[in-house]
Amino acid sequence: MLNKHVLVLNQNFEPLSVCSVKRAVVMVLLERAEIIETLDSQRIHSINRSMPVPSVVRLATYIRIPVKQVLLSRKNIIKRDGGRCQYCGKKAAEMTVDHVIPKNKGGADTWENLVAACQECNNKKGQRTPEQAHMVLARKPRKPNHITFIQQFIGIDDFHWKRYLFMD
Repeated sequence: MLNKHVLVLNQNFEPLSVCSVKRAVVMVLLERAEIIETLDSQRIHSINRSMPVPSVVRLATYIRIPVKQVLLSRKNIIKRDGGRCQYCGKKAAEMTVDHVIPKNKGGADTWENLVAACQECNNKKGQRTPEQAHMVLARKPRKPNHITFIQQFIGIDDFHWKRYLFMD
């Protein structure tokens, strides 16, 4: 139970990150955060104290943070695309990352130029653009923000998170 995820909000209710229940309880006990939402009817007990298990906590003070960037990596590209080939739509165990505009034609390593592709489609496309290979992208690739990252990549552990992640 102590390793479950807790959504951490800034003082202005902006989603910041996700931490463990254990970390959230420590923040609450040190009065650095307050519990906003709890896991239904579950409690943490100590010798002289009992408290509900937090699901969402809000920091006591506003933390000014720079705009969060989601790390561009093979793993995050595949997560962004839901583990599906962006050309044929199938989910494959062996997923690769394809440059929409190949590197030899000036394509860069950016969120907008990289997509998940199965090995078959990646080999079929080769060093050509999708138009040259007569292949169509399922959707245009784009850079996710940190809220999208929490929504899709980490997953929603608790329905209480939805209103804070703008999913209601």
